[in-house]
Amino acid sequence: MPVITYKDIQHDINRIANGDKSPIFCSQPISEFLTSSGTSGGERKLMPTIPEEIGKRFQLRGLGMSVISQFVPDLEKGKGMYFWSIKSEAKTPGGLTARPVLTSMCKSPYFNNNRFSPYANYTSPAETTLCPDSYQNMYSQMLCGLYQCKEVISVGSPFASSFIRAIRFLEKHWSLLCNDIRMGTLNTQITDQSVRESVMKILKPDPELADFIEAECSRDSWQGIIARLWPNTKYVAVVVTGSMSQYIPTLDYYSNGLPLVSTMYGSSECYFGINLNPFCKPSEVSYTLIPTMCYFEFAPIHRDNGVINSISKSKLLNEKEQNQLVDLIDVQIGQEYELVVTTYSGLYRYRVGDVLRVAGYKNNAPQFYFVCRENVILSIDSDKTDEAELQNAVKTAGHNLIPFDTNVTEYTSYADSATIPGHYVLFWELNVNGSTQIPPSVFEDCCLTIEESLNSVYRQGRASDKSIGPLEIRIVEIGTFDKLMDYCVSLGASLDQYKTPRCVKFAPLVELLNSRVMSRHFSPTCPNWVPGNKQWNNMN
Repeated sequence: MPVITYKDIQHDINRIANGDKSPIFCSQPISEFLTSSGTSGGERKLMPTIPEEIGKRFQLRGLGMSVISQFVPDLEKGKGMYFWSIKSEAKTPGGLTARPVLTSMCKSPYFNNNRFSPYANYTSPAETTLCPDSYQNMYSQMLCGLYQCKEVISVGSPFASSFIRAIRFLEKHWSLLCNDIRMGTLNTQITDQSVRESVMKILKPDPELADFIEAECSRDSWQGIIARLWPNTKYVAVVVTGSMSQYIPTLDYYSNGLPLVSTMYGSSECYFGINLNPFCKPSEVSYTLIPTMCYFEFAPIHRDNGVINSISKSKLLNEKEQNQLVDLIDVQIGQEYELVVTTYSGLYRYRVGDVLRVAGYKNNAPQFYFVCRENVILSIDSDKTDEAELQNAVKTAGHNLIPFDTNVTEYTSYADSATIPGHYVLFWELNVNGSTQIPPSVFEDCCLTIEESLNSVYRQGRASDKSIGPLEIRIVEIGTFDKLMDYCVSLGASLDQYKTPRCVKFAPLVELLNSRVMSRHFSPTCPNWVPGNKQWNNMN
């Protein structure tokens, strides 16, 4: 079988989406599509799945919790406070549901059955998790978590970014939450009847607890607020690898250095493996791939290390060598590979796009560091923006400057996680030939144009999930990018081979750019977004 990418099977995906029920990918009928955070033509990719596949994902979650129980005594005696939310769903023309994997799992029969597991004792009723309204979802889950704070031994969310949003939500609404706990009532803004009924089965008036929460939240500093409000918490369960690592300092601040536990590694295509040493440092997280989840192969990667702090573009072997992939047993310590999988749902030798490095072994099983996604330069939440997409968006936005005889001569970007939610920042150096001053509203239009040009995952994060803040453009002084080059060269970059990095993460480079900012502009509104593929009817 040839090694394939999504484009190679997109035609067949569309056939199934349009109602073709023949066994195109596997003998079992496709039950739904899982929408990935990667994009194809600006839209989410559709990953075919079957019920057996969802069951395997829950099995891996159970295995992960069993591993944690070896490190946390009496794990089954406490409760977990987890902030989960469901995302928008769509129906394909053929009637199949298309939704993100976590939404699928929350709505799966396995989810309710899993709650009988000794390790699945959660503070939040299922009704709060399944509430589609983001405010009611977050408010009700936070209320239940606060009310049962002394029983909580673990807290978390799928991603570090989403857990930090929950803490910031508490910062804004703690007085309302305290009032509900004090009175044993539920705020009138919570209108979902199933949510109200499920929460009121838990909530009783507790003035003493309300006073305790109010005292802690009223302090000048919120450092260690997680450990203070949930004093028996042993760890924070969030993904902190890859792009989520930018949130580690914020999590450490709020938790007083509680262990940050990344339990599993997976994607929309399949779940792959678990962390057998969950209480290791975030920088040391490695995953052991479980061979029963799918069939694993690995394409060795050769890197072209260019400019300091620029995103190195990984180069796969040529087509002939791609078809001579390495099996799981043959990977070499220290070598980087792109992951290739064959799944139960019918993806054959599919390139996932993840770059992994072999970290070591557990007995004879290789363990892998997650290095990065291929070609992704910007990410705040589940969004992934590559260099080509950003370049096209900047080019499109630059048309707004033509009436002023101005153009963008250089640009770079970074993902600012200091704000919650985080947001994209672009540094622009301009060539101004016209004499008319450019109004700030024009740069705001440029911000929005860029956002409208980005993929549907980004636009959903901005418009629906509110997990990404307004895009920002910072106009820098003329000559800024020359100074950026000088600095990179001073650190050892080759002057002959230097290319402006389109994304900067190295703190001194960000500081240099910020020191030369003349003006800042934000997108004035959210970009357009509707659930589902552009050509589908949306699900009501």
